[in-house]
Amino acid sequence: MDIQNIITLGQLKESGYQSSSIKEEVRRNLIHKIQTKENPFQGIMGYEDTVIPDTERALLSRHNILFLGLRGQAKTRMARQMVDLLDEYIPIIAGSEINDDPLQPMSKFAKDQIAEYGDETPITWLHRSERYGEKLATPDVSVADLIGDIDPIKAANLRLSFADEKVIHYGIIPRSNRGIFVINELPDLQARIQVGLFNILQEGDIQIRGFKLRMPLDILFVFTANPEDYTNRGSIVTPLKDRIESQILTHYPKTIETSLAITEQEAAILPEQSARVNVSDLIKRLIEQVAFEARNNEYVDKKSGVSARLTIAAYENAVSTAERRAIIHKEKQTQVWVNDLIGIIPAITGKIELVYEGEQEGPYQVAFNLLEKSIRNQFVQYFPNPEHYKKRKQSGKKSTEVKEKESPYKQITSWFDAGNQIDLLLDMKDSDKIAILYQVDGLFGLVKKHFHAANDLENALLMEFVLHGLSAYSLISKKVVEGKIGFSDLIGSMINLDGINFNQDDDNEEDFR
Repeated sequence: MDIQNIITLGQLKESGYQSSSIKEEVRRNLIHKIQTKENPFQGIMGYEDTVIPDTERALLSRHNILFLGLRGQAKTRMARQMVDLLDEYIPIIAGSEINDDPLQPMSKFAKDQIAEYGDETPITWLHRSERYGEKLATPDVSVADLIGDIDPIKAANLRLSFADEKVIHYGIIPRSNRGIFVINELPDLQARIQVGLFNILQEGDIQIRGFKLRMPLDILFVFTANPEDYTNRGSIVTPLKDRIESQILTHYPKTIETSLAITEQEAAILPEQSARVNVSDLIKRLIEQVAFEARNNEYVDKKSGVSARLTIAAYENAVSTAERRAIIHKEKQTQVWVNDLIGIIPAITGKIELVYEGEQEGPYQVAFNLLEKSIRNQFVQYFPNPEHYKKRKQSGKKSTEVKEKESPYKQITSWFDAGNQIDLLLDMKDSDKIAILYQVDGLFGLVKKHFHAANDLENALLMEFVLHGLSAYSLISKKVVEGKIGFSDLIGSMINLDGINFNQDDDNEEDFR
């Protein structure tokens, strides 16, 4: 029989429908997905061998779950996707506030309905999308919000005594009966409120203003939290933590490839932007490397973490930076250049929390440093490590300088040592930038030697990348001054009195390194 045709309790009984708890329901559907090799957590990347198996084991064990991890680790997304493990529809007593099972009614309303109408009691069908409740824990959340309270307006309108159970207004947890309920940032919930969850998790008892109700709520609880030492805001009280059967540790992507896939999936790039702006794999990796550098940087608070949202926002900013330049010059096509990564600085500063030393350094300078370290670490993935060709002193009676190999960068650095320099404007036309890059002796030859199959635009991008890389390894100088990046010889820039003083803070000038 089509469920849409089952509209009374009697019809439901005749259909042979069997009730099951939500945890049994989730377990049954999860087993089916595992048997059919269907991923129950679509779009969750990097957790295939860690968090997802742990979560599946917890759900098979019919456990309530605590996801513990730093911000931006897909904890809430994991919880929301559990809705897909529910049956598509379940029957409830029509009009029930707490989704009463027609075969196992709990509320006074449901029991009164069945007592009055019997097998003619009307039922309705609840879709799984409506069986999910979520609450962000904040210090002002009350017991009434979560569990319920007496509603004096209802009592007045219905002319009922406060002793009548009908005056109860149920909170969000009872209203999530037969569903999944998520509390995000659990440590933010006041300890006395956390205590109110004890019996709900263990015995199913709830008390509302003196009403002791035996209501074995059928709920799969999922909690999320940052590590307890994240701030001084609070912690999960031990008895509550003890009642949450499975605690699952989340983590950030372990590889650049995983991080790339997440950003590609989550970045909100418009079709018109994609058609106009090309983003090379090199640029994508530089952006992802920034997050990896931030997570290990001495100026960034490791307890706070660095969300995957940093790279997503940075990627969007990089595309928009290139798009803006193309709009200015009326170019139909362009690409994201290394210089365009200056445009991702606002995405970095808004996504990192600094320790005291970082605050002293300043968020913008820390962001510049992270970008520079990203360039430095990615450079050796594309070109020979400049450190292998640097001069070193030989110990002994005579202190002389020796070089084991001829540096592949010698022609480039010699060109700058001869007093040459170039300035690349941040909003420069692509053709003008390419023309300037070809002025540097040896730059095109180096790129062509290592990337002989690259096209003209890829060559130009790699040529620009080489200049940034050589600067990161202190072989040439790089300065950002009011909308342009200048490259020159290292020593000359240090003694040039008209140049930037690297030890001064200036609102209009920044040392890119």
